[in-house]
Amino acid sequence: MPSSNYPTSLDGSTEQPTPTSTTDLDASGYEHDQVHGAHSTAILALEAKIGIAANNASAADQYAVMQKSGSGVDATTTWSKTITGSTLAGTTLSGAVTGGDQIMSAVTHKDYAETCAENAASGAAATINLNDGNVHHVQLTDNCTFTFSNPVATGDSSSFTLILEQDGTGSRTATWPASVKWAAATAPTLTTTADKFDVLAFTTVDGGTRWFGFVAGQDFA
Repeated sequence: MPSSNYPTSLDGSTEQPTPTSTTDLDASGYEHDQVHGAHSTAILALEAKIGIAANNASAADQYAVMQKSGSGVDATTTWSKTITGSTLAGTTLSGAVTGGDQIMSAVTHKDYAETCAENAASGAAATINLNDGNVHHVQLTDNCTFTFSNPVATGDSSSFTLILEQDGTGSRTATWPASVKWAAATAPTLTTTADKFDVLAFTTVDGGTRWFGFVAGQDFA
């Protein structure tokens, strides 16, 4: 069975000779035993190359990839959208990727960005949903009561930055969730001048049972 020299492209022109009713099957190029032998060798080589399985490409989901299980003569192949135990090298992503809350270790980031959720004008109530991003920009158009939602589970850290903007009227205030803990148990006094910005940061390690609040900066124009 060949172990190398497999074709690297499809051969669309060379075909097995097709005998007619008057062909001498012992003639050169038509020897019956040689034809069967060549076919058997090709099938065995293909099985050795891709393994064997009851699954086939036509029954696989779109975008599924063929994967090997087992080894040697017991190797089989399956079709799956899940790639396990593989190494990706030099890959360029061309679409959004959902991490599924899985751990990534020993990662170096460069030239990255964080999604900034442009929340609608606050009104009297606004929800900071961490599923929308970890930076939120809210324009206060009324005295606003805030709610924080969808931090990660207890044991991991969830953090977000909140950019608060006073509208053209100003003098808007914020009421924070009871779960927010400020230094010295005292919430900051917001800048109330029209069109000014305050930047606040929040972090939790217990799924939002307790949020630590910080002032990053205030009275930005």
